[in-house]
Amino acid sequence: MGVTEPTSPHDPQQTRDEPHRDGLDAGRPVDEHPDLAPMHVPMLKIVEAGILAWAVALVVTLVVPALHEGSRDWWPWTCVAGIVLGAMGWLYVRRGRGNARDAA
Repeated sequence: MGVTEPTSPHDPQQTRDEPHRDGLDAGRPVDEHPDLAPMHVPMLKIVEAGILAWAVALVVTLVVPALHEGSRDWWPWTCVAGIVLGAMGWLYVRRGRGNARDAA
């Protein structure tokens, strides 16, 4: 037993008589792959993690004087912009436009 003789190297009718190591492709044409389902991605949690990261960065830049004085006086505003844009993204995803499955 084994692989039937193909008429060409890319014969879609070529099937396996014996299961492969994992046993998943027995009796199925060699070139045919099972359909893959889309992976669920929790977008709200990802956006929330980003907002939290910007909030932590804001606290750190405000607590450490060297990070918000002199030529770095714009750093806290960058963190604020990250938080505001993240909140806008959170609202967008929450309404269902970013990922319809996560819409609440």
